Amino acid sequence: MAKDTKERILLAALDLFSQKGYTGANLRELAASLKMGKSSLYRHFESKEELWKALLDRMTAYYGERFGSAGHLLQAPDSLEDLVSMTMRMVDLTIRDERIVKTRKMLMLEQFRDARARERATEHFLTGLTELFTRIFSGMMEKGLIKKEDPAMLAFAYTTPISALVHLCDREPEKTEEAIARAEAFSRHFIKTYGKG
Repeated sequence: MAKDTKERILLAALDLFSQKGYTGANLRELAASLKMGKSSLYRHFESKEELWKALLDRMTAYYGERFGSAGHLLQAPDSLEDLVSMTMRMVDLTIRDERIVKTRKMLMLEQFRDARARERATEHFLTGLTELFTRIFSGMMEKGLIKKEDPAMLAFAYTTPISALVHLCDREPEKTEEAIARAEAFSRHFIKTYGKG
């Protein structure tokens, strides 16, 4: 029961922090949204800072479980078409999973205030993606699917424009379908340029 309550608090905190940021979030408002007293909230989290840290940890784990991380490695695709399919599943998850969207918005708001949020934003928006696709492209090179190049540079070149399109969806949701189509077109252009076969 306590675990369920903690999860409910974290989800409500994600809603609040993604809209108002850490500074603008008020624990009284959070407690009211959960129909509990502020003292009940403090039974689960001793402070706003503890809640913030727990939320960052929880959402990092959530993202890694669904998207891929050092602890949850993705296998290199077995074909060039599999790369496009895998990429589009990742794009779809990234722009449609409500928790991931809220986490990204929260990190965008807080990266200039909080060192942990800044580290997570860099990891989610740049280094984590590059590391993940460096391993994927290394595996694809070993399988003879793509040209032998510097896999880290290929990963950077591949993930940067797709990341920019994901951020476009956050800023201008009406362009989501166009951004998805552009991401797929870019993925297909990439395999025409670097693919072997």
